[in-house]
Amino acid sequence: MNLEQAFQKGAFRSVIRMGLTSAPTRRVALPFVEKKIWRALIEDDPCDRPWQVQKDKFDIVAALLHSVDRALKDGRISKHVLHRLLGTLLDNVWFNQRRQQAEERLGFEPPLFLTISPGKRCNLHCTGCYAYSDARSAARLDWDTFDRILAEKERLWGSYFTVISGGEPFLWEDRGRNLLDMIAAHPSHFFLVYTNGTLITEPVAGELARLGNATPAISVEGFETETDGRRGQGVHRRILGAMARLREVGVPFGISVTATRENADLVTSDGFADYYFDEQGATYAWLFQYMPIGRGHTLDLMVTPAQRLRMYERTWRMVRERRRFVADLWNSGTATNGCIAAGRTGGYLYIDWNGDVTPCVFVPYAAANIKEIFRNGGNLDTLLGAPFLKRIRRWQGEYGYARSSQETGNWLCPCSMRDHFQDFLHAVRECEARPTDEAASAALTDRDYQAGMIAYGKEYGRLSSPCWRQQYLAEAAAPQAAGAALG
Repeated sequence: MNLEQAFQKGAFRSVIRMGLTSAPTRRVALPFVEKKIWRALIEDDPCDRPWQVQKDKFDIVAALLHSVDRALKDGRISKHVLHRLLGTLLDNVWFNQRRQQAEERLGFEPPLFLTISPGKRCNLHCTGCYAYSDARSAARLDWDTFDRILAEKERLWGSYFTVISGGEPFLWEDRGRNLLDMIAAHPSHFFLVYTNGTLITEPVAGELARLGNATPAISVEGFETETDGRRGQGVHRRILGAMARLREVGVPFGISVTATRENADLVTSDGFADYYFDEQGATYAWLFQYMPIGRGHTLDLMVTPAQRLRMYERTWRMVRERRRFVADLWNSGTATNGCIAAGRTGGYLYIDWNGDVTPCVFVPYAAANIKEIFRNGGNLDTLLGAPFLKRIRRWQGEYGYARSSQETGNWLCPCSMRDHFQDFLHAVRECEARPTDEAASAALTDRDYQAGMIAYGKEYGRLSSPCWRQQYLAEAAAPQAAGAALG
């Protein structure tokens, strides 16, 4: 059976598995897989999205494939970890038949994943932390609640992908069991763990290698000076030690970067990417533009609108020209059909250490509390009906998700809170969403904060609109020959 026949017979998983596990086969399989993805996303385009939106999706998926290919060539992923990753990602996350059943029951496809912060404790004290974390906080999810959330998302939604955040996730424990125990208890799931990296000791790295279904995304702010400046003296050196230990045991890892007004140009520079991808062996990078929530909710650290547009251009150049998997929660919005918050199809929800459910990690207003839902006899399906989440999903649909390709709102400005704050504030008040901390409560009455957020959204909309119209909506954006972009 040749590759084309394998694909047509529904054996695409086998093609990918075969291609990734053998270097000679990978050289043949990778171009084949890319062509099939191109056809599915662009030539067929069943969703009627702008051509360049579909091209962005193709480019970022291709970048992921090439990033994994480089990691395999360099021996940065062990055979055991590769086998486990392929099992969880291919069989459970990417080619999952159970989600159709969930869609039939709910009337829409449920979220693809959850982000869970099981504990608020952290051993660092980073400037502007969105979680307002510190070492003294005892707030945490108990084992039974955490475990039930994971079990229900699998059973009810066919969701096997979970993002773990914090606080520092490797500090979480309950009744003598920790995060590694939870990962071991759910071997069919794939976990992306955002961590400061300082607790990835040799035993932790070894256990991650044995389990094989988790990847750490280690937080950096730039090089040593920038990282230590925000995270504490000596942290960068400890991070490099963690990366070395993960390379040694063959666990793929990435970096998580908070972009601020002070480091925006640095963290999207070629030198920064070369250092972490080529020298340190990162497989992927996630960029998160600083959001003015948490302590102080100051606007001073936000990247400026001009910096953000420059970050957009640089990030996509890394993806397209360097074939590196770099994603920005905001600037990669075209690749996700806009905002992915509030439990949207293909999107996610956030659950924190108190059980509060919010539309997004960066939105400190609770739509519900999962502990209360469980106590009252409900389940994960119940929380999808929360008015605040439904209100955000309605906005997403009206802004572009449920509209035709030429009616789509500017997905370079995809965020309801960051880019459309006035609408977001109306939704919070209309649905009586509950602030999850004092800073979020103060923001509801702070006129200067509100005016600053509204002005920011308007200015970035003004700056990005020409790019959106010319590159995404204009008919000339699509080449005459679709295959030209594959060259």
